[in-house]
Amino acid sequence: MKTKSSILLFIDDESTPIASFQAPVKFELDTTKLVDGKHTLRIVSKDPNGKEGVRIVPFEVRNGPAISIEGLRNDAVVDGVIPLMINAYGKGNSSQFYIEGSETPQSIPYWVWILLIGFVGWALYYLFTYINVVPN
Repeated sequence: MKTKSSILLFIDDESTPIASFQAPVKFELDTTKLVDGKHTLRIVSKDPNGKEGVRIVPFEVRNGPAISIEGLRNDAVVDGVIPLMINAYGKGNSSQFYIEGSETPQSIPYWVWILLIGFVGWALYYLFTYINVVPN
């Protein structure tokens, strides 16, 4: 007679379990075998009396290169020609760090331009005021 609950692990809507255990269990899920995107881990447990419990855990796999895009947002309404900046970089080897491609270049934000124009305008005003005050 069984005295422990059994645990079956399923990924997405698969009918065959990826693993079967007796409770309690420690398990390492290898996500490198899954495609990037949204998945679900379905845990089915049966106690010694035959009662079944199910828990579904949604998760997202992102093993591939990270992709960033500037110039287009989710659900944006657009027309005409749209300039885009796209960068993709992988995690690579965790024992080495690669500078090239590891950062996403971005355009200068509009508020920096506003501050720059304001500062240049103030400097020119100060310069012209100073020139007019100095006696000849």
